[in-house]
Amino acid sequence: MEKKTLKKEVLSLLKRNARFSAKEMADRLGASEGEVLATIAELEKERTIVGYTAIVSDEAESNEVRAIIEVAIQPERDTGFDNVAERLARFPEVRSAYLVSGKYDLRLEVVGDSLQAVASFVAGKLASQDGVKSCATYFLLKKYKESGVQFAREEKHERLKIVP
Repeated sequence: MEKKTLKKEVLSLLKRNARFSAKEMADRLGASEGEVLATIAELEKERTIVGYTAIVSDEAESNEVRAIIEVAIQPERDTGFDNVAERLARFPEVRSAYLVSGKYDLRLEVVGDSLQAVASFVAGKLASQDGVKSCATYFLLKKYKESGVQFAREEKHERLKIVP
């Protein structure tokens, strides 16, 4: 298999399930286990793969309060949004940070132990940063799907019994 194609296929499998073994991936892709391991090592070295994570249900994170925060920032000369975005992303409360188009410039996913902890983060740390013009905070109430994994419980459909 061509190296570029193997990289693409390995990434696709890892995005679906990062716990696939190299042997499982090799079997599915028709490649050798050594080729798959070398491909993964190369993807990690070039920082295409920057980490592995577990997708966790809401029940397991029940003590966590999550929020999406849209942030309008003042771009800096020469670096644009990058310096401010990287500075905000360093806060431990920030789980993810994205530059987006639209009314706001950044989309942050933030976690805290309580609504007050998230509100305190926004008021005390985020809003006071140089370059931050305004914020809009949305608390996440329920998780339906994350990273392509749907959380809905399967409903059991049982036929009604007809008694003559």
